[in-house]
Amino acid sequence: MPLLLALLLTLVPFPRPAAAGGSRPAEEARPRVEHHLREVERLVQHFEGVLTRNCPRFETAGEWDAYLDGEVERVVLLLAHLEQAWVEAKRTPDDDVRRAAKVPRRQRGRVGPLLDKLQGCANGHGARVTAEEVWRRVEQEVPRRQAEVALPPSTP
Repeated sequence: MPLLLALLLTLVPFPRPAAAGGSRPAEEARPRVEHHLREVERLVQHFEGVLTRNCPRFETAGEWDAYLDGEVERVVLLLAHLEQAWVEAKRTPDDDVRRAAKVPRRQRGRVGPLLDKLQGCANGHGARVTAEEVWRRVEQEVPRRQAEVALPPSTP
């Protein structure tokens, strides 16, 4: 499923069965979810700065490319942590843990304005970047990064 469609679907509340959830106790799931949500918050703060500041200026196209690659990597990391927090939350029947993991997923809606800003900054550097190119890269890299940010089974 294309990531953009998946992003839209996560914003629509779907009813879930009352007995949904795994068997992991909340005391075990909560710290795992909180770890990912702390990383999400750190990245959101970074992106808030990107959105409010003027576009950075670089001397060379290579420096611009490195900056853009870093920002796209942060978008990938943000989405990977959001997804992994939800994966962890689904392993417990505790509604509070699930709600805690679900609320930050709304941050996904802020990725669009960020990509628009980066596209505008790219144009200012004479570079051409499309949102479709970036989304394609994000869509390809999120599953790999999600596997990398997942905590080992025994880590609380």
